[in-house]
Amino acid sequence: MYLPSDPDILLSLINTKLRDEYSSLDDLCDSLDIEKSRILEILEPVGYKYDESQNQFK
Repeated sequence: MYLPSDPDILLSLINTKLRDEYSSLDDLCDSLDIEKSRILEILEPVGYKYDESQNQFK
């Protein structure tokens, strides 16, 4: 799967998939064959952190 490099677009895409299709970030990454570290590399520097209890980045 192609990951957008723009953090806001990626945030929207990932949070939508987490809300609608996947029960965790690990499930999403495994299913779509995405490196979790790549998502974190894009989102964490701009202040977004994964909240496991709510299954979304904030």
